[in-house]
Amino acid sequence: MSESRPPFPPFTRETAILKVRQAEDGWNTCNPEKVSLAYSIDSYWRNRAEFAKGRAEIVAFLTRKWTKELDYRLIKELWAYTDNLIAVRFAHEWHDDSGNWFRSYGNENWDFNEDGLMRRRFACINDLPIKESERKYHWDRSKPRPADHPSLSDLGL
Repeated sequence: MSESRPPFPPFTRETAILKVRQAEDGWNTCNPEKVSLAYSIDSYWRNRAEFAKGRAEIVAFLTRKWTKELDYRLIKELWAYTDNLIAVRFAHEWHDDSGNWFRSYGNENWDFNEDGLMRRRFACINDLPIKESERKYHWDRSKPRPADHPSLSDLGL
């Protein structure tokens, strides 16, 4: 039995928005093993200047990421979609082990296989140092972002 992760391509606006929200909720768990299951076994990534192929490398990458990026909170927003492709923009807030806060902005391009698993992910990201008082994301990290929390567009990000 093959793995699958609905919704499946071809995407509609509604299913693309759902796929984006599922990705956001998954990444906000900061659980590398759980997150890796949304990607095909042979998934290929470019994240900034780092490349990963396959789930084991994805888990290793995410483990390093969330060891460095503490109190991580992420919002994703659909930018565009077609049959099996989705483009998103995102921003996440985090701090390092010295208490320096950042808001990281970026764009991702996603390519899905017929089983709804992401087979390719290309991410471009920039980090902006912020003061703790400038944070905009304050929801309980043990839960998904609340439905009434402002979106990136609502926040002017």
